[in-house]
Amino acid sequence: MKKLLLILTLVMTMTVGVSARDDYSRDASILPTAAKTTISKNFKADVSLIKIEKTLGHIKEYEVILTDGTEISFDSKGNWENIETPNNKSVPSNFIPNSISEFVKKNQSGAKIVGIEKDHNGYDIELSNGIEMKFDKNGNFKRYDD
Repeated sequence: MKKLLLILTLVMTMTVGVSARDDYSRDASILPTAAKTTISKNFKADVSLIKIEKTLGHIKEYEVILTDGTEISFDSKGNWENIETPNNKSVPSNFIPNSISEFVKKNQSGAKIVGIEKDHNGYDIELSNGIEMKFDKNGNFKRYDD
């Protein structure tokens, strides 16, 4: 009985381990339509690599790297969650709420927004000068991050 239980436990562990494995692709056609549209409308670079994160066999997230070094994370439905660009580029302005853009222009003159992450609490912004800031859902400044 103990042997059978041990074997079943091992089989279950191996099954979970296999189903949680991440996949990689260079084929942008595997992305959800919303993600493909976001990339084609807002970025000039092509898709270089896609990492498909899975949890228990279900797609959790797509992490896309473009040929210019930009990294974009999408949820399983293709909604963007995070965009990071190299320091010589900036996040396209249509991803950044106007109030955040204005705050950065006023308080961090000359700095470019090179990273933006959105979640249920608001936005995390990273600037080309290394400064990080937090904003609420409405784009109101909350604090500088360490």
